[in-house]
Amino acid sequence: MAGTDSGNLKTVRLWRDAALRARKLRSNLRQLTLSSAGGCPGTDQLDSPDAPQLLLPANIGDIEVLNLGNNGLEEVPDGLGSALGSLRVLVLRRNRFAQLPQAVAELGHHLTELDVSHNRLSVLGAEAVGALRELRKLNLSHNQLPALPAQLGALVHLEELDVSFNRLAHLPDSFAGLSRLRTLDVDHNQLTAFPRQLLQLVALEELDVSSNRLRGLPEDISALRALKILWLSGAELGTLPSGFCELASLESLMLDNNGLRALPAQFSRLQRLKMLNLSSNLLEEFPAALLPLAGLEELYLSRNQLTSVPCLISGLGRLLTLWLDNNRIRYLPDSIVELTGLEELVLQGNQIAVLPDNFGQLSRVGLWKIKDNPLIQPPYEVCMKGIPYIAAYQKELAHSQPAVQPRLKLLLMGQKAAGKTLLRHCLTEDRVEGKLGGGGQEKTYPPSPPPGSKGIEVTSWTADASRGLRFIVYDLAGDERYEVIQPFFLSPGALYVLVVNLATYEPLRFPTTVGSFLHRVGARVPHAVVCIVGTHADLCGEQELEEKCLDIHRQIALQEKHDAEGLSRLAQVVDEALARDFELRSASPHAAYYGVSDKNLRRRKAHFQYLLNHRLQILSPVLPVSCRDPRQLQRLRDKLLSVAEHREIFPNLHRVLPRSWQVLEELHFQPPQAQRLWLSWWDSARLGLQAGLTEDRLQSALSYLHESGKLLYFEDSPALKEHVFHNLSRLIDILNVFFQRDPSLLLHKLLLGTSGEAEAEGRAESSPLMAPPAPSQDALRATQLHHYVEGFLLHGLLPAHVIRLLLKPHVQAQQDLQLLLELLEKMGLCYCLNKAKGKPLNGSTAWYKFPCYVQNEVPHAEAWINGTNLAGQSFVAEQLQIEYSFPFTFPPGLFARYSVQINNHVVHRSDGKLQIFAYRGKVPVVVSYRPAKGVLQPDTLSIASHASLPNIWTAWQAITPLVEELNVLLQEWPGLHYTVHILCSKCLKRGSPNPHAFPGL
Repeated sequence: MAGTDSGNLKTVRLWRDAALRARKLRSNLRQLTLSSAGGCPGTDQLDSPDAPQLLLPANIGDIEVLNLGNNGLEEVPDGLGSALGSLRVLVLRRNRFAQLPQAVAELGHHLTELDVSHNRLSVLGAEAVGALRELRKLNLSHNQLPALPAQLGALVHLEELDVSFNRLAHLPDSFAGLSRLRTLDVDHNQLTAFPRQLLQLVALEELDVSSNRLRGLPEDISALRALKILWLSGAELGTLPSGFCELASLESLMLDNNGLRALPAQFSRLQRLKMLNLSSNLLEEFPAALLPLAGLEELYLSRNQLTSVPCLISGLGRLLTLWLDNNRIRYLPDSIVELTGLEELVLQGNQIAVLPDNFGQLSRVGLWKIKDNPLIQPPYEVCMKGIPYIAAYQKELAHSQPAVQPRLKLLLMGQKAAGKTLLRHCLTEDRVEGKLGGGGQEKTYPPSPPPGSKGIEVTSWTADASRGLRFIVYDLAGDERYEVIQPFFLSPGALYVLVVNLATYEPLRFPTTVGSFLHRVGARVPHAVVCIVGTHADLCGEQELEEKCLDIHRQIALQEKHDAEGLSRLAQVVDEALARDFELRSASPHAAYYGVSDKNLRRRKAHFQYLLNHRLQILSPVLPVSCRDPRQLQRLRDKLLSVAEHREIFPNLHRVLPRSWQVLEELHFQPPQAQRLWLSWWDSARLGLQAGLTEDRLQSALSYLHESGKLLYFEDSPALKEHVFHNLSRLIDILNVFFQRDPSLLLHKLLLGTSGEAEAEGRAESSPLMAPPAPSQDALRATQLHHYVEGFLLHGLLPAHVIRLLLKPHVQAQQDLQLLLELLEKMGLCYCLNKAKGKPLNGSTAWYKFPCYVQNEVPHAEAWINGTNLAGQSFVAEQLQIEYSFPFTFPPGLFARYSVQINNHVVHRSDGKLQIFAYRGKVPVVVSYRPAKGVLQPDTLSIASHASLPNIWTAWQAITPLVEELNVLLQEWPGLHYTVHILCSKCLKRGSPNPHAFPGL
């Protein structure tokens, strides 16, 4: 998504630097900046029928620089020109002038710089232009000019001219007389050919003719020998003439978004070229003419059709930036590691499986993008961590034998009672319901999971012993209470099996049984591979079975079509907004993408394109299965194996690891450490030594095991970085305890825990003279524990000592409990309610809040939202509210996790199931989640504050860290479509049910 913007970043910087050099006002000039009467211009002022009146000081004869920009002016006072006898620079940008004011002509004999950009000029008066005979700089951009007057060519002192974003179809012949012109910008006009008048401008150093339909360049463009910066982006060029290669002074060249298939052989003559952008063309081969350009520092070849990179690229020794993303490159030459000066290397969206040896030599690379490649050596998880981790991997591979681990993560998803658990048992234990597989002894199995199912479970399944192919099977509980933790298990490179109970399936239930799960997986893991399995096929008739499978298939296709068409329409709206001038987009708050910059629009367009290009890979047809039929089960096993072994679908199955990393993983799961809940860093270091890993090489191995989901190691957390959580099965069992909402079961666990402690105390303090505890004490204890359970299920509150009781026998020592609570907080599942930031509790009881358990809809501060303070008195303030809208799916558990993440930023908080009221310092903030009430309505999450108008910046300061925390969480959902808007303060103050929303891109 960021490729388009970042690719142009440095070229934009070059142009901006040139513009700043041209536009800066001399520090020794006497300057005056004026706003119109009535203060700063705003919406009310712009909507006023009366044009703003300009108030000028009495003595202005000595002013040399006058800035009247951003005032909404349609005219200037009569006689202004004669009064400004010393004026040299006049700025009239962002006003409403339809023609040049008379004052411009009056000032012409001494004016050197004039800026009338961002106005409504449709014509330039010949008299006014002719009078500007001393002008050196003229900015007419962002107007509505269909033509330029011939008198413009008489401005013989003109050095810089900007007429971009107008409606010019041609330039006057007199343009050839601008012999001193050094900078010319005519981009975003309606030129249909390269203006030949420009060929006479021999002093021209910077030229931008982008976004015109030139369709070609003249052979004698070589006449522009002084040209240093040339922009030809989006000019519909198919070829370059040989004369183009005579522009020997060129340093920066933009040729992106054209139709170039090759470069002329003489292109290598451009030896002064430092920056070249050839992105978004039709190049199938790396242009050989680029290889002799030894001075090249920036090269952009994104979004072409390249299949390889030549070995001789190492000759570009001064290269700092290389963008090769979104091509078809299958491998990189070994010589690329010789480009040791590289600072930016972007390779995402290709077909690269193996990186060259010694890739770690590219140690200066700071901007590194490699995702969306079928990486196996190094594995994807290593590459995503960056060049230092790749270097560590390759160093380790040189020390150790390579090892291939054919292992794949398989996730069973679906509604409760879909048949996931029984299907898992039948697949992984090679059995059918009612008997053992392979003709073994008869044994009856229940047709559904037994009561008290553990929730989320993990099983290792050796699917093909001859090749050592193993599936790590995650059985994700279908109960809604587990939704907050399910996303942690959805990861790239896994095979997703969506289980549907065909016996109970009905077409009207498709959105809840199939559609919502597909949306969830697609949002978390774009381009994921999904297999649909229908269970309980034996309970359906043959025709019924066929009809239900066909209906699921049909509705999946309809949902995908609907989503893709919706995204295409949204992308089209962005295209239409980009086609309009920024000034036009900003003219009305009702315009699409009002006030949004081109840069942010391009980012939005790139994201839509990413979503369209990374749809789910849904395998068809639906596979009906009965756990009573061994043939159907074997067919499903064969299907899963064939999909897993498809190298293009699951390249990670063939990833190559250093043997030492594989041994380290195995050692973590061998007795005696296998039974422990966690290991210290030094425990893992000792295992590392057994695997042949010295301490300095252990970090990268643990990092890989963490990224690939084998264990948890948080190297960025001060509280957790000294520990390794290797026993994921026990951790999942602990999570299952917290998300078991059966009050009787929770109470039973607590009573068992307390009875165990009582027995231990009794044994320790036993005496013939001591009597056993009175029954009333047991009853009192049970009553107290019952209150704790009620508080947990209603308000999500538990004290630490009760949590310890719940987690027996998983947690024995206090250190285990503290580490576990730190881990749960890191995962966003709970937070400590009464512990000040960075301070110990000094012996008081620690209380923990689990937001996903809060049952009351809103906190007690609901009145604040409705326009009153907590005392019930109304107030007058400006409300600031940022709203996130989720039209397709709302990430499960997002609001609960967000509630935890913001805890370090707020105080005096009050939580509801759908709302949080808190303070940032003394500034109130409210976070609200509103579920969709219908199919056509989106889910929304809003962050709000309020302050008086003079202090509105305090509201912005209050909500900014909360917005940043939400954006961090949303980055975990790369396939999610959402929008951000700022709601109109006036509409909120009026209590409008549908306040106007300004784009917040």
